[in-house]
Amino acid sequence: MKPSSSFEQLGREVIQIEAEALQALAQRIDEQFTEACRLILACQGRVIVTGMGKSGHIGNKIAATLASTGTPSFFVHPGEASHGDLGMITPPDIVFAISNSGETAEILTILPIIKRMGVKLIALIGNTHSSLARQADAALNVGVEKEACPHNLAPTASTTAALAMGDALAVALLKSRGFTREDFARAHPAGSLGRRLLLYVSDIMHTGNAIPQVAETASLREALLDMTGKGLGMTGVVDRNGCLVGIFTDGDLRRVLNRGVDVYSAKITEVMARNPKTTRADRLAAETVQLMRSLKINGLFVVDENNRVLGALNMHDLFRAGVI
Repeated sequence: MKPSSSFEQLGREVIQIEAEALQALAQRIDEQFTEACRLILACQGRVIVTGMGKSGHIGNKIAATLASTGTPSFFVHPGEASHGDLGMITPPDIVFAISNSGETAEILTILPIIKRMGVKLIALIGNTHSSLARQADAALNVGVEKEACPHNLAPTASTTAALAMGDALAVALLKSRGFTREDFARAHPAGSLGRRLLLYVSDIMHTGNAIPQVAETASLREALLDMTGKGLGMTGVVDRNGCLVGIFTDGDLRRVLNRGVDVYSAKITEVMARNPKTTRADRLAAETVQLMRSLKINGLFVVDENNRVLGALNMHDLFRAGVI
């Protein structure tokens, strides 16, 4: 068995070879890249990515990246395309074919049909003199000097180069379209960014009978019963119009007990904190997290423009919603 230092050296060599391939690739961003961007921006349909073997795996990722950054796209297996899946391709689409050799039989088989449909073709190829390159409307050279595989056989540096070129296209298109963080979030509603940018306080807050609140005429004992029953670690104190005039929290209870206040006889207005911090229902939940952290508090009441209570939430609600 080789010593661990040998494995580490082999790993470094692979990374170095692939890094050199990417450095060389950066010098090949030329008018063909510009033409590919123009074709995709002008496309009225979808970008149909295709490729065999490892190129197919890279193609799946490129299609997913394009789709999530504002360019409608999906992957079609070239072998399946000859057996019915060509029906997924329509004249307004663009075919984005990946082949290191540029001679992949399954791709070349479907090119005549694509051409007869008038579909534009973008190729990611390692051989600029190949059949695929000659038929492409834009041919992007992702060829590498050598693979990281010691036998120069297993697709390694070449697939890394193809993936990087796909990312370069996706980001260039993203910026050209003016694709925003909010647009990205809408395509990723279940992701952490989507939750931060799409979830509002109104989506998370407790409403109706679940809001912990008592009238300003209530006793401290009544407020404690309400706070315990609602489980948010606080209760609001409202006037006859439903406007928030104070708040009482678990922390306030500890301070009251330390002062020796009689829980059974005290009125809530005698021990509540006045003018509490609040938030609005149309505020982003992520902004509310920052507010609560800056104030070092665990809960907030949600009020309208007249300070009437609409809801309540605490850090546990924000955590459950995935905002934290």
